[in-house]
Amino acid sequence: MPTKVFPGKYSSLAEISDFIAENTKLAGFDEKETYAVQLAVDEACSNIIEHSYGEELAGEIECDCQSSETGITIVLKDSGKPFSPEDVPELEVGIPLFEVRERGAGLFLMKKLMDEVQFDFPETGGTTLTMIKNKKR
Repeated sequence: MPTKVFPGKYSSLAEISDFIAENTKLAGFDEKETYAVQLAVDEACSNIIEHSYGEELAGEIECDCQSSETGITIVLKDSGKPFSPEDVPELEVGIPLFEVRERGAGLFLMKKLMDEVQFDFPETGGTTLTMIKNKKR
């Protein structure tokens, strides 16, 4: 499946979502699973723009989709500021939504929606985020 590069801006999120939906459906996922993947990728791309680049149009988001018999792998690459996932506070579940801290909710959501979430930080800079969604058996 293809790789596409998108401008790192919020108005790109709809186009990225369409790209993900097309590839997820081609991989054999139903509408509910497709939406879960779209939501996880939308959150990841929003985080890239806000946290990695710190503003819109400071860089690009490379999105690669690879399907297999068992599922789909989404790889997002950026050239922004890397971060340490271990430093993001764990989301406190069971508290009212208005009390949720600003940081950590997106990472929590991505991990809940996807089966695997892995961050890599190449020596050349930036971040490579790999997210895997397995097909239901």
